[in-house]
Amino acid sequence: MKRSWGVLFPGVLLTALLLTLFIGRGDFASAASNKGSDNTSCKLNSPTGAVKHVINVQFDNVHFTRDNPNVPSDLEQMPNLLNFIKNNGTMLSNYHTPLIAHTADDILTSLTGLYGEHHGNPVANSYRYFNPDGSTSSTPSFTYWTAPVSTAPNAPYNMISAPNTNTPAPWVSYTRAGCNFGAVSTANMVLENIGTDIPTVFGANSPEAAEVKSNSAQAYSDFVGIGIHCAKDDALCSNANNGRPDVLPSEPGGYTGYQALFGHKYVAPQISPSGPLVDLNGQVIQDGKQHVGFPGFDGMSAAVSLSYVAAMQEHNVPITYAYISDAHDPHGSDPHNGAYGPGEAGYVQTLKSYDDAFGKFFARLQKDGINASNTIFNFSADENDHFAGGAPSPANCDGVTIPCTYQQVGEVNGNLTGLLATQKNITTPFTVHADSAPNIYIKGNPSRQDPTTRNFARALGDLTATNPYTGKDEKITNYLADSVEMNFLHMVTADPARTPTLTMFAKPDYFLYTGAPNCSQPCIQIQSGYAWNHGDLSPDINTTWLGLVGPGIRHLGVDHSIWADQTDLRPTMMSLLGLKDDYTSDGRAMFEVFTENALPKQVRSNKAFYIRLGQLYKQINAPVGALSLQTVAISTQALESDSANDQTYNNLENGLISLTTLRNALAQQIQTTLNNATFGNSTSAHANAKAQQQDPFQQAQQLFQKAQHLR
Repeated sequence: MKRSWGVLFPGVLLTALLLTLFIGRGDFASAASNKGSDNTSCKLNSPTGAVKHVINVQFDNVHFTRDNPNVPSDLEQMPNLLNFIKNNGTMLSNYHTPLIAHTADDILTSLTGLYGEHHGNPVANSYRYFNPDGSTSSTPSFTYWTAPVSTAPNAPYNMISAPNTNTPAPWVSYTRAGCNFGAVSTANMVLENIGTDIPTVFGANSPEAAEVKSNSAQAYSDFVGIGIHCAKDDALCSNANNGRPDVLPSEPGGYTGYQALFGHKYVAPQISPSGPLVDLNGQVIQDGKQHVGFPGFDGMSAAVSLSYVAAMQEHNVPITYAYISDAHDPHGSDPHNGAYGPGEAGYVQTLKSYDDAFGKFFARLQKDGINASNTIFNFSADENDHFAGGAPSPANCDGVTIPCTYQQVGEVNGNLTGLLATQKNITTPFTVHADSAPNIYIKGNPSRQDPTTRNFARALGDLTATNPYTGKDEKITNYLADSVEMNFLHMVTADPARTPTLTMFAKPDYFLYTGAPNCSQPCIQIQSGYAWNHGDLSPDINTTWLGLVGPGIRHLGVDHSIWADQTDLRPTMMSLLGLKDDYTSDGRAMFEVFTENALPKQVRSNKAFYIRLGQLYKQINAPVGALSLQTVAISTQALESDSANDQTYNNLENGLISLTTLRNALAQQIQTTLNNATFGNSTSAHANAKAQQQDPFQQAQQLFQKAQHLR
């Protein structure tokens, strides 16, 4: 059931896509809504006037499509969720990740509507950065929103949108509208690290900081992973309830006087005042060692995460953003060794428990008067991980009636250092952010045109291995990018120190790391502990799904035609809620799913034009849109080339630099037109767009032609 891009939209597939673009184509919000704790200050100005609640849930690696054609997909095994979306709204199956497709980047892109270049984390879930001496250090992408990269003096923000500027926070538009905002295990909106975040928020000499020193495990459960960002002067986050200042020093327009609750220890008493917070199965929420509180980011099963959401919604927190852990790895007391394959009994059991949790969740919300008539729900997954494993046994297993077993499950680990040394005699010192899309940092940070870099890139593109699953000899590398192509793919941030020398997009079975500069120990072997690869440039990874339900959203069931990516969720939500960010998103509102009465006034009379323009915008600007898929092939050709005076490389790279400049100018032009139509008061956006010296569709066609000529 997986889609195939073939090789970068060749031939008829690309032609068909471009022709499409260039030619065209009873309210229950009662007093019971918050169980007697109604947040009357929350002013969501939705065009329909019906929206009182927002529930955002993002999974880690839960699939709409099948990984094994005989085994029902993850969502097919969760009918309570899947049918809720299909019967009440729209399921988009043609929804895409940015690059690099990892949990941190994907969630942060969904939260902000910004690509990695503007939120600072295109390489995730951790990344490396160059030190002044040319060495590198590693840092996690998962940090609190205002945390710096390191403890070094004047270290830049991890979440960085411009030099010395923290990325705008996603909760601000809601809290400024008077709405309390709950964050349940959601990346970087909650405290993530006890050693740095807790002293920063509570103070180095605070009781909370003392608890970190005396009982770090309990401190983790008490303060990490859960938070509420309150509307201004809301009593929920008062000092009496252990509220702390919600500090955002770079927020556009300023952000002072706001408070937040950080951690289960301070949130739970406010949303479960009658006793310990329990999950949807009635079990006290705690970690595997009985520390009551946040059970860890890998412990956020559907029963746990959705319980936090329901309790918040019932207690004056009408906006909730939540994360649910993956279902394909064993969690808690599960004795299974290594990752599961599709249809294995433990995997099926976990999905059944998730489905049961959603059944209880929707029933509980309905009892509260929180439902599709007054709530915007959105459900999605960070990415669609690639399964690395052998064939199941028996061959006709479906996982549900006939369990599957696997003789071999696991990613194909590759020692990149050993492969380069033994196959290509490359012994250049380098570090790597290990991944199926490894980022290479050559020691000393040489330029992209330096002979050291060029020799390294050529060797990288020519590495081979015998795939243990297929027995075939193959090139490991699918695509290569240096800073020129990474810039086109929105991967170069405001902090130049974190730009890798090279990014390699390997075949998705492979996970590549640095090791010994030899293959005395096998350089290629199966690692059974992990079997679900992501980060790569591959259709089965980069194509995920989005479910939208609620006032203003059409009931389209499953839609395969609407092309969107994770930057589009933010402007879509802001438009449906009648809110506006103080920054311009990299995405566009998905007008295709709006009911007529929810469309912005300017869009209604020119709906077809704005939809067509929005679709064009994605194909020229999205990291896995049609134009990017062409340029990454050109980049690979350039980096693998070896011509006299490196002329091929220089010609292709110069062409990509020129193409990037032209693309950025056109994308900004379209972005401004779409943003004005969605959030502005101008009534002439359509006329202005039509009056441009060159039609944007003609300009886009010229971009594709330029890219084609480069190849």
